[in-house]
Amino acid sequence: MPLLRRRITVPVTLLAVAAFAAGCEIKVDPGSVSAPFSVAPIPSASAGQPKYVCTAIYKILTDGAVKAAAYATGTDDAAKDGLRKTFGEMATQVTEAGAKSDVPTQKTAADQIAARLTAASTATDPQAFLNGDFTTISQTIDDTCP
Repeated sequence: MPLLRRRITVPVTLLAVAAFAAGCEIKVDPGSVSAPFSVAPIPSASAGQPKYVCTAIYKILTDGAVKAAAYATGTDDAAKDGLRKTFGEMATQVTEAGAKSDVPTQKTAADQIAARLTAASTATDPQAFLNGDFTTISQTIDDTCP
């Protein structure tokens, strides 16, 4: 699903560019920026369908990338704590979304993403995850999306 990859790749790429912009610091309140993503309402009978679970997880990752961008250029403890909190919240949300899937391989992929996010939420250097594995984390679930 190249279109779905682009939906997460573009914000993550922008995040990476922001992180590498040495000397530039932008202060943004994470709650003041909404993610450029729109999800149509999910009919309750369709909530467990792979397409909707993928959309929910991509949205969680996109929203998380926007929140993480506010901490991307920071090097102090507050920035690290902000990243840890963001990754922890994302892990919880991905676990919940994955649990709704009717497809075992999709549940497993969601659990793998959540595990990586959980590890980043307790990491000494969450910035390393942000600049590394986070940029491709959505690819874990791509093969399970219709």
